[in-house]
Amino acid sequence: MRFKSSKQRGYQIFAVTGVNTLSFAIATSATADTAGLLGFAVEREDMKAKERYFMPGFKVFEAVIPHPDEHTFVTTFDHPVQSFVWDDFTGKPGQSYIYRFYPVKGTPKNLDRSAAPLKITVKTEALFTTAAHDVFFDRGAVSSQAYARKFNNKAPDKQPDAATTAAAFKWLARDLEDAIVRFIEKAAASDTLLGCFYEFRHRGVADAIKKAIDRGVTVRLILDMKANESPDDGDPLTKGFPRDDNEANVTAAGIAQANIIRREARANNIQHNKFMVLLKGASKAPKQVWTGSTNISNGGIYGQTNVGHWIRDASVAKQYLAYWNLLATDPGGAKGDVAAVVKTKNTAFKTAVEALGDPPLEVADINAGMTTVFSPRGGLKVLEMYAKLLDSAERSACITLAFGINQVFKARLVEHTAQSALTFLLLEKRDAPTTKNAPTFVALGARHNVYEAWGSYLNDPLSRWARETSTLKLGLNQHVMYIHSKFLLKDPLSADPIVVTGSANFSDASTNDNDENMVIIRGNTRVADIYFTEFNRLFNHYYFRSVVEATKAQQQTPAAVVSTRTPTQFLEPTDVWLEKYTPGKLRRKRVDVFAAMQGFA
Repeated sequence: MRFKSSKQRGYQIFAVTGVNTLSFAIATSATADTAGLLGFAVEREDMKAKERYFMPGFKVFEAVIPHPDEHTFVTTFDHPVQSFVWDDFTGKPGQSYIYRFYPVKGTPKNLDRSAAPLKITVKTEALFTTAAHDVFFDRGAVSSQAYARKFNNKAPDKQPDAATTAAAFKWLARDLEDAIVRFIEKAAASDTLLGCFYEFRHRGVADAIKKAIDRGVTVRLILDMKANESPDDGDPLTKGFPRDDNEANVTAAGIAQANIIRREARANNIQHNKFMVLLKGASKAPKQVWTGSTNISNGGIYGQTNVGHWIRDASVAKQYLAYWNLLATDPGGAKGDVAAVVKTKNTAFKTAVEALGDPPLEVADINAGMTTVFSPRGGLKVLEMYAKLLDSAERSACITLAFGINQVFKARLVEHTAQSALTFLLLEKRDAPTTKNAPTFVALGARHNVYEAWGSYLNDPLSRWARETSTLKLGLNQHVMYIHSKFLLKDPLSADPIVVTGSANFSDASTNDNDENMVIIRGNTRVADIYFTEFNRLFNHYYFRSVVEATKAQQQTPAAVVSTRTPTQFLEPTDVWLEKYTPGKLRRKRVDVFAAMQGFA
């Protein structure tokens, strides 16, 4: 939901809320008295719990705490937020809050909080609804201060007792695992549940499927059972993955082979889907869809960033059913086919996929509501359409990229200027030249109004930040350790936002080769708000770590950066931090995006 406060002494607060995430911006006019401003002490009032307290802070005044360490805990009461953009990632679903931003002046050791607070009342989105969309993000932040402090950087199954193990898994999954199971539990005895999964390795989900079968639900699962012997889309697969794990999980859960459809054709391509379709009653009427980026695995649910998207729409479910029925025939070239037959079968398969619907190829042709896009298909017109979405944003755009910036996107972004729409890229790895593209590589940056964050973590203590761990070290993920979600947001804070979400990696392979599904959602501000605030959470989390990693790369030793005072370690003792909000700078641009927001609650 979207909120704005009244204008208060030259200030105005803008807020966007998701389910657990809330993003704020404070716009100022010429009448705002910012001279000597040291920041804002942020107070949150939880009206339901009847609690009122100042929010925790990370940066500290050096004059007050000259040597902060990982055990240092402060609140914004004494160490204010020196920013006009701030986020709270600890909200509860469907809850109302009052936030008070107290302008703080004075000196670090003699703070003046006498100015009346700036006040805004907001409400978060409900977690589970009966609306057309519910959206669920996992934590996607094993590499975090919270996990280091709560669970000592140890894997969930290495915790000291069963209760802490359960708490670690729950913290990492947030509500994603519960939502997957709840979708399965919606299937009653007379219903049909059709699944289509690349990885089906999570025992808890498999057990939920088995319970559905036992209560009389008709269940059929298309699983990737190929001998994937060659890498695809940058993922170094090995022979037997995920086939062997999928088969083992099916057997362990007691799911009969009669419930399984083996996807074995086109062995060099991935059956990359992660969706379910719920058909209701004896008439088998398609009603609901579960989709998103989440593989049914520990790494998918607890490790890398992922999203699950629950859609309650008969038309969309009907389209997914048609796609499922096509995949259930195991289409495409099969083992033993001669080359000519393989080519003919693969072409016929792509033609059949394309016959399921014509996706829009221009932004103006995207209808309000939902549009499905299935793969594989011939050519890159759909991928080019996604690039046009990013390119045509009026104020802001966001995208997550697990396998780098596709050239179709970069070709457009390199033409952007500092006056173009603000564009955020959340990457698995830093965009950097390789031995192959070094002569032609172009780094995107502020001159293009493009800002990047990538998967990284603090492997050494830094000021009050403790050493962190990674999903690789915890054994949750091996290949994609950080950013696995696949979504794109065009002008998310407008009255006509566009969200693209699903299983495809915005790559050539995900368009031409893999079995994939995507949904384009236009004009739904609730969906856009949830995705936008979660993107903020993840981007901000990894942006700081990306800066630290990039800084370390410029130092001779990791110790050098730890012992050098950097702007990220301490609060400024004067109002010099306001210089970061002069026109043309990133922080000011972010405020301006919020200030132009439409569609308020």
